[in-house]
Amino acid sequence: MSQFTATIRLLGPPAVERDGRPVPAPRGRKAWALLCYLLLADRPPSRRQLAELLFADAADPLGALRWSLAELRRVVGPDLFTGDPVDRTLPEGYTVDVRSDDLLALDGELLDGIHVAGAAAFEAWLLVERHRVAAAIEARLRAAAVAALAAGRPGDAVPYAARAVARNPLEEGNHELLVRGLAMTGDRSAAERQVAACTDLLRRELGTEPSPALREAAATSSASASTLPLRGRAAALSQLDAGRAAIAAGAVDAGLECLRRAVSEAASFGDAALRGRALAALGGALVHAVRGRDEEGAVVLHEAIAQADRAGDRATAVTAYRELGFVEVQAGRRTTAESWLARAAEHAETDEELAAILGVRGMNASDAGDYAAAFEHLDGSVTRAARCGDHRQHAWSLSILGRAHLLRGEEASARHAVDESLRLTQDQRWIAFQPWPQALRAELDLAAGDLATAADGLEHAWVLACQLGDPCWEGMAARGLGLLNARRGEVAEAGRWHDTAASRCSRVTDRYQWVHGHVLDTAVGAALDRDEPDRAATMLGALGALAARCDLRELVVRAHVHRHRLGDPAALSAARLLAADIDNPALVPLLSVSSDRSE
Repeated sequence: MSQFTATIRLLGPPAVERDGRPVPAPRGRKAWALLCYLLLADRPPSRRQLAELLFADAADPLGALRWSLAELRRVVGPDLFTGDPVDRTLPEGYTVDVRSDDLLALDGELLDGIHVAGAAAFEAWLLVERHRVAAAIEARLRAAAVAALAAGRPGDAVPYAARAVARNPLEEGNHELLVRGLAMTGDRSAAERQVAACTDLLRRELGTEPSPALREAAATSSASASTLPLRGRAAALSQLDAGRAAIAAGAVDAGLECLRRAVSEAASFGDAALRGRALAALGGALVHAVRGRDEEGAVVLHEAIAQADRAGDRATAVTAYRELGFVEVQAGRRTTAESWLARAAEHAETDEELAAILGVRGMNASDAGDYAAAFEHLDGSVTRAARCGDHRQHAWSLSILGRAHLLRGEEASARHAVDESLRLTQDQRWIAFQPWPQALRAELDLAAGDLATAADGLEHAWVLACQLGDPCWEGMAARGLGLLNARRGEVAEAGRWHDTAASRCSRVTDRYQWVHGHVLDTAVGAALDRDEPDRAATMLGALGALAARCDLRELVVRAHVHRHRLGDPAALSAARLLAADIDNPALVPLLSVSSDRSE
């Protein structure tokens, strides 16, 4: 084992320090690229894979690889990067900046300034990895800011939120966290200036207006979502029950007011358990029932955990952990999502709790293209939900299971799951959820060639989604209507529906990013089918960036296939590299196209 400590810096211009002193850079223009791939690739790569990826243009690719590995050992440590596959384990005393706990010290782009000629597949991987690493750091900064706000330490939250804004200034939620932190420190003037700066930025760069949540955050005066005290425990319980009932009935504003009063009253007489339950209910309502409130909901859920821990209320903590995981899944922040969901699973005891947690974990895995994990989690969720009689969870998990089968082209299995989900949804009169399985069912009818039945389902899903005002459901239904019109040969109408789908599903800040990416993928493919390359290229840029940042691995692959269709000869090789760990039979025909032509 090495006798020294080392720090490997991959953010910004790459560098290595040993025992606090800079080490001369490795020779060879591809050494840094090799080091980055070794440390960040999903699995240890074989020497042949590395030679093909980075040294295919060398007279002796394996020899060039051996020379570069020797250079890395000289710089990083003499006993590293040996074997086949290459062992990339780092000894104790080594740190890599992208994994650092010092979030405020993380800055710069991955391998800034490094470009590798003659290695198009690696360049494609690096572009995706740059987006992914940037998003992971941003997610950790956001999580630190939310935790500090919930703990009543806004001064600690402000620098984390400010760094999140600096890394991704077009994400309104980052600005909201910063505004909330500034307001909670008492600096209302700075909070208002940040609101104005964000408003100008969104108008200039995106042509959009910020959500009401941004300005309301400037009026925050404390870390607690409290209102005026009421009359004691009975009143708090009454307000909690009334709030839950109102939310379930669709009276969102009235329900939120009741829940806020329940939180306030429980605080007034020091009942931590009741306050935790009320906070968890309020946080869940903000996350699920109100669009554009995920940032506030996350802060409230953190408060719920603190109160539940104080009271020893395991069940409330599990609920809050799971809801925080759900927020992160929708936003495409995979690592932080799995962290919250793992904590929820660790403390869960009942079938009802585990069914809900496994459902969200299955959703996260499916979004990321990890179908083996998705099926394992979703099958477990379906079994437990059925066993404990949680019909809504049963319907929800079946719908995500059906979606996974549909994406894999397994139409019979998809139909079985989606039909049962739709039946349970209708039996429960769960109107707020119905457009989702209905849109999936209509897509299966469309695949089977039953255009009339598909039309009925999609039109009903669209109307109901619009009545509910749910952007995800609107986006899915409009996407299906675009596919339907394309099958009918109504090309212009299909294009209008695809445009509608893209605008509807992205009209709120806390959108479900998988739906947004799925809609963009379909719209790009449709534009290429209509021979509109310029329009396809514009949307493709948005799809590629979104898919990479949100670790939507299958959509990353599909984006590269679209680039191949646009005439990029290297894109198909990159797609194959990026698809290596995705077990989806539906990708095989897309990746089997001859690389010497565009479709």
